[in-house]
Amino acid sequence: MDKPEPLQPVDESWERALCIVAHPDDIEYGAAAAVARWTGQGKWVGYTMVTSGEAGIDGMHPDECRRVREQEEIDSARIVGVDTVDFLEQPDGILEYNVALRRVLAAEVRRHRPDIVITGNFRDTWGGANLNQADHIAVGKAVLDAVRDAGNRWIFPEQLTDSVEPWGGVRAVWAFGSPQSTHGVDTTDTFDTGVESLKAHAAYIDGLGWENWDPREFLEGGARAAGQRLGVAFAAPFEVFPMGWGD
Repeated sequence: MDKPEPLQPVDESWERALCIVAHPDDIEYGAAAAVARWTGQGKWVGYTMVTSGEAGIDGMHPDECRRVREQEEIDSARIVGVDTVDFLEQPDGILEYNVALRRVLAAEVRRHRPDIVITGNFRDTWGGANLNQADHIAVGKAVLDAVRDAGNRWIFPEQLTDSVEPWGGVRAVWAFGSPQSTHGVDTTDTFDTGVESLKAHAAYIDGLGWENWDPREFLEGGARAAGQRLGVAFAAPFEVFPMGWGD
C-alpha cells in the first residue's frame, strides 16, 4: 500500500477566519480542535451554519430539533472560543448549489470580512466507499464561488449599503476532512478541547442511535492519521484553495 503523502503546515499568518458549513456539528467532526488552537492564538473565528440541522433527528419534530441543535452548536462553539454563530435557516437535507445559495453566503463573507474561509469536505466521498452527504457538497461548492462573488461589487449589488462593502480579502478557502487534503494543522495541544466540543452535541449523537459510539475514539482515528502525515501526534487535514489570481 502506498504511503500517504506528507501534509504541509497551513499558513497561519491571518487574523480572521469564517467557518461556513451545512449543519450544526459539522465543524466538530475534526476541525474544532484547530479552531481552539486559533482562538487560543488570539485570532477571531466565526461560525455560519447554513441550516439548523432540523431534519437530523428522526424521533424529534423539526421545530424542536432546530431549537435543540442551534443551542448545542452555540454551546459547542463557546468551548473552543467562538462567540459568533450565525444560522442562515436554509432547508436542512435539501440544499442545492445555485445562485440563491451563493447569494446568502456572499452576504456572510461581506459582513464578516475574513482572511480565510473554512468549509467542510465537499468531494463526492470521504476517500473510500462512503459517500458524502448532499448538503455538504452543495455548501462547499457554493462557498468557493461566494467568496469570489463577495469581492465583485456588481454581483449581488443589493447587499451593498453604507455599512457593507465588497470584500475581496479572502486569501484561501480551506476544506477540512477532504480526501484530497494537502495541508494540516497541529491539534495535539487542543485535541481534548475538540472532543469536548463534539460531546456538546449530545442530543444529536443520542438521536443517531449509534450504540457504544465514543466521540474521543472517533476523533482520534482521523487525528492520528493526519498527525502521522504532519509529523505530530494529532492534526486536522485541509484541502487548500488559494483565491488569488495565479495562485
